[in-house]
Amino acid sequence: MSAPERYTITAALPYTNGPIHIGHLAGVYVPADIYSRYLRITGNDVAFICGSDEHGAAIPMRAKKEGVSPQVIIDKYHSIIKKSFSDFGISFDNYSRTSAPIHHETASDFFKKLYDDGAFIEETSEQLYDPEAQQFLADRFVIGTCPKCGHEEAYGDQCEKCGSSLSATELINPKSTISGAEPTLKQTKHWYLPLDKYEDFLREWVLVGHKKDWKTNVYGQIKSWVDDGLRPRAVTRDLDWGIPVPVEGAEGKVLYVWFDAPIGYISSTKEWAEREGKDWEPYWKDPKTKLIHFIGKDNIVFHCIIFPSMLKAEGSYVLPENVPANEFLNLEGNKLSTSKNWAVWLHEYLEEFPDQQDVLRYALTANAPETKDNDFTWKDFQARNNNELVAIFGNFINRVVVLTNKYYDGIIPTPNTFSEVDTQVLTELKAYPAVISSSIERYRFREASQELLNVARLGNKYLADEEPWKLIKTDEQRTKTIMYVALQIASALATLSEPFLPFTSQKLKNILAIDSDQLKTNWNEIATKEVLLPSNHQIKKGTLLFSKIEDQQIQQQLDKLEATKKANEAENKVVEPQKDTATFEDFTKLDIRIGTIIEAEKMPKAKKLLVLKVDTGINERTIVSGIAEHFTPEEVIGKKVSVLVNLAPRKLRGVESEGMILMTETPEGKLVFLNPDEDGVNPGAVVS
Repeated sequence: MSAPERYTITAALPYTNGPIHIGHLAGVYVPADIYSRYLRITGNDVAFICGSDEHGAAIPMRAKKEGVSPQVIIDKYHSIIKKSFSDFGISFDNYSRTSAPIHHETASDFFKKLYDDGAFIEETSEQLYDPEAQQFLADRFVIGTCPKCGHEEAYGDQCEKCGSSLSATELINPKSTISGAEPTLKQTKHWYLPLDKYEDFLREWVLVGHKKDWKTNVYGQIKSWVDDGLRPRAVTRDLDWGIPVPVEGAEGKVLYVWFDAPIGYISSTKEWAEREGKDWEPYWKDPKTKLIHFIGKDNIVFHCIIFPSMLKAEGSYVLPENVPANEFLNLEGNKLSTSKNWAVWLHEYLEEFPDQQDVLRYALTANAPETKDNDFTWKDFQARNNNELVAIFGNFINRVVVLTNKYYDGIIPTPNTFSEVDTQVLTELKAYPAVISSSIERYRFREASQELLNVARLGNKYLADEEPWKLIKTDEQRTKTIMYVALQIASALATLSEPFLPFTSQKLKNILAIDSDQLKTNWNEIATKEVLLPSNHQIKKGTLLFSKIEDQQIQQQLDKLEATKKANEAENKVVEPQKDTATFEDFTKLDIRIGTIIEAEKMPKAKKLLVLKVDTGINERTIVSGIAEHFTPEEVIGKKVSVLVNLAPRKLRGVESEGMILMTETPEGKLVFLNPDEDGVNPGAVVS
């Protein structure tokens, strides 16, 4: 790491229309936190900034759905999100909200500066209007078919399937999400930022200046947009929720959320600086400051084209040094979805896995979607914990601490002559800070997490090879040296793990009693200090850093997802349309009788079929029925059922079926019999 520098680190502002889930964590907040913690440990001046985005169209949509005001929605979810981040250990220097007065003032001033400088163009155009709700349809208030990929549920601002940014008027077959009405076109006046004027600037700044150091997915999306030709983009919209446009003639209009939200980074920094007695301007206006945006890939356009163009137009702000956007995280093979509740919610995880924040941090980092979409599975989560954190990291620390307390009452022994193996291990240890730093500084957090684990592997191998538990019986002096070296590795792990596993790092520092200023070792000192933990230093009794996660805990999570899946299927199940009209004569041809199932067995080599013997009152007959996935043979014997007895016989897998059992299906997809439970209804009774 070079000389200390000033960094402004931003993490995408989450919408306050729902809680935080693992997709948000893996894509944005965990990597941003790792990076910020690392920068602080290595002596840099860091402002790690975030806050709730409370003016998106999704907010009033959620409010309408729940029958409450938008303020109720944002207060509810801002509180949940802020607490979840804090409990999870995301180390924001400030977490603000865009409903705060300081943000309204900052965003209004930013708009007025650009307005006064003539940076906007004013246009009257036709936009989609809901005649039933009597309001214009901004972005998420309209849905239709994407003109680029054909996805039928694209929003008026973006297609979530192909990632294309859209305008509502581009949608094919648009429909209002408020009333379901087909929108009309109506004239309205708005202000636009002419992005086309910034094409040359963007080409020079990004496509030339950052071709080699920005991630290929980010660079590629920017190049595609610029090469396609940029067009003016509205910075205002017709809506009653948001920051009022601060100019005359703009009554009933608010700042577009994409314009207002990124200014939230600036207002949050102002809020932090005022609280801490600092000057906010160097963090945004000093050319030496490095501005880094952590986002998901769906925000690349806003942070790499639109916001930089806004900053360029204003003229006094620094531009992003890097925008290390991640791809998406899926859950058990399916796309994460807030609306479908297909997610692992952070606040629920913290309740169900208390004191295991670092396990989720590690699992998400080790499987981070840095270059492609990745899949989170509960089985992988369990394996990462049990096979890596418990078996490698935790096992090494436990052995070192237990043996030190057993042999030396927790007092670090004085080493004797170092062997070649000892020297080699200590030399390898000193190399790890630079190795891990290199990965972090290139935003390769997956790689960095595995290098951290390699430090624990180094310790485990050293102990396994040297076997101090055997040597203690024959060579006490050699054992002291081995334990001393192992404790140096443990001390290094306490520091190196802090960006990735902050709660574990603190636990380990407590066990090793290295919280005092005299014993603290900063990141870079691991490579230079001869002694990390001195002889005669007293450590504490050990506690397990990680606990094994049992199959039962994982099954509970899988069952929870399965229940969600069934609920979604039931909600989305389309009722079968009415069939063609049947005459009374058609109906009278059907002979439906009450029957009793007297025998049942599974059809050999058939997953779905049961072979039934049914007493129809007319005779006993064989009926093959596709119910084996819902009932065992034992369950159906003795059941009264409704039977279509005059259906033409048909052979199924060589067995002639002489009728059909009448069934229906529950919303959850479970088959049930149409059976009469009334007493006195006997086989042969006619259903009419």
